[in-house]
Amino acid sequence: MKLLKKVRFLKIPLKPLFLISLILFTSHSSASDSTIEVTDIRFWSYPDYTRIVINLSENTEFIKNRLSSPDRLYFDIKNSRINKETQRNILIDNGMLKGVRAGQFSDSTVRVVLDLEKIRDYKVFSLEDPIRIIIDVYGPIKFSAKKRIVLDPGHGGHDPGAVGPNKLYEKDVVLDIALKLRKILSEIPNLEIFLTRDRDIYIPLEERTAIANSKNADLFVSIHANASTRRDAKGIETYLLNWTNDEEAMKVAARENQISLKKMKKMHKEIDVLEIIKSDLNRENKRDESIKLANYVQKSMVNDLDKNYSHIVDHGVKQALFYVLMGAQMPSVLVEVSFISNPVEEKLLSRENYRGDLAKSIASGINKYMTLMPEGQTIADTRKAIDPRD
Repeated sequence: MKLLKKVRFLKIPLKPLFLISLILFTSHSSASDSTIEVTDIRFWSYPDYTRIVINLSENTEFIKNRLSSPDRLYFDIKNSRINKETQRNILIDNGMLKGVRAGQFSDSTVRVVLDLEKIRDYKVFSLEDPIRIIIDVYGPIKFSAKKRIVLDPGHGGHDPGAVGPNKLYEKDVVLDIALKLRKILSEIPNLEIFLTRDRDIYIPLEERTAIANSKNADLFVSIHANASTRRDAKGIETYLLNWTNDEEAMKVAARENQISLKKMKKMHKEIDVLEIIKSDLNRENKRDESIKLANYVQKSMVNDLDKNYSHIVDHGVKQALFYVLMGAQMPSVLVEVSFISNPVEEKLLSRENYRGDLAKSIASGINKYMTLMPEGQTIADTRKAIDPRD
């Protein structure tokens, strides 16, 4: 018997002969006479974590099922055809997954199969623009003696991010801050620091989260410069993943997610999505830890910068649905260091010393948070102690 449920995000404990069906993208149900294309299947594979992304041309429904003998997951995508250019047989062979197979199961259904070896857990969720189904598969956790931090300079490559009135690019500013921040944090004993990018290249939002998960990171910090249609808007704010009714926060998230404000608002009205996000955040204890981290970082930035710069505006800690934070297995925050759209703050961001002071202040906040953790304990240890069946 199949159990159908309309959801957006789902984290499911593994059980033998588990059978469940999942319907996503119900907001734009496709008509029976229309055909959706499976345009691409991509993956990022690591020793104990793999992220698979299935790109679709339009929103549609799919059914998910798990079978044994042999152990496998499959996804039947309704009203769909597989694009001729889509890779149909992907060898992974990393101890968790043997590979991924895709094909035209029937005239109106594409089936994508994950051939499993040994996995601990998995999660399925969706993103838009482009429309894609994301599958995170987890193997046994391998613990590091050091605490790990992944820094994520936003944008890059063909994506400049926000552009200031004097043509200063967000991608360049945040990369320089992240490189300075890495240097400062690397000098602290017992810390390992990783960057999602260390040069001017484009990395998709879903890959950035995958990098953090693959490192079994204890913290994930995404660094951005803010922007507004109001040139007088200025200040510093720090975000964590959650829903909000604040329109300004939704505008920031929409810009960073590269979707329209209309779509951003629509996401916030879908109660099933929000309830599942809430359940996931509470289960992993990520929300409370993310709040602590966000507050330490925000307070350090404001207090440290206020000593040397006038008119530092504290917008506080906020929350919104940022794609880059979705699916992160560790406490995570997104920092908006200043408004690059403000001529005064753009001028500050163009200065080496200001970017250096921003890096120092963020490092101070992170270090204060990390010192609260008991010696030898990592966030990954906390995740290990939580039974996903609870």
